[in-house]
Amino acid sequence: MIETHALSKRYGDTLVVDGVTLQIPRGGFTSIIGPNGAGKSTLLSMISRLLPMSSGSVLVDGMDVTRTPGDVLAKRLSILRQDNQSALRLTVRELVAFGRFPHSGGRLSAEDQRHIDEAIAYLGLEPLAERHIDALSGGQRQRAYVAMVLCQDTEYVLLDEPLNNIDMHHAAEMMQLLRRAADDKGKTVVVVLHDINFASCYSDHIVALRDGQLACQGRPDELIRDDVLSELYQMSIRVHELGGQRICTYYR
Repeated sequence: MIETHALSKRYGDTLVVDGVTLQIPRGGFTSIIGPNGAGKSTLLSMISRLLPMSSGSVLVDGMDVTRTPGDVLAKRLSILRQDNQSALRLTVRELVAFGRFPHSGGRLSAEDQRHIDEAIAYLGLEPLAERHIDALSGGQRQRAYVAMVLCQDTEYVLLDEPLNNIDMHHAAEMMQLLRRAADDKGKTVVVVLHDINFASCYSDHIVALRDGQLACQGRPDELIRDDVLSELYQMSIRVHELGGQRICTYYR
């Protein structure tokens, strides 16, 4: 379980995350939603220790992230950031191999190679394994970065807007892959999403932020409702039952 207690982040006089206390359950798929500027990415970055917190605490399975050695935390929790572009000219295989660094220290073993091969196969990247990242399409490149994160083989997999810059087909494919990672591999997948319909259809648990504060959290059937979403996004949102899913419309 991931727990935050009165977690805050301040930049000068601006409070970006304001005293957020929540629990993200172990296992399954959790989406973090909310309008732009709600603090979603900042929250995820503090949970993963990419960004120092101004106050509060984060516990991952009872471990305080500020006091846990980096190599220990990296074997429990991995993150894919929004700005995940590499300045190095790497092949897909070389990029995915970076996910094994917490385990290998740069000296890849046969076990590390097995994880690399499995991650490449899981994301359907075998035909692209020796291609350079800068020669791939946006969707292919995003799959390679997700493969790197999964190759780290952590209990908790955090992804900050993994659907950025990819089309509908690849976005749906990515969500299906992440859902499978939660179901087949027993991962705890936590994803920052802008698309509330993806959050509705793929999540077990949803966390909603607004103005840096926790607005609400719970199961999709508790949050994907006209009144909750209209208040969260400050616009008229209608929720419809289609094919057993709750689908939101918000066009005027």
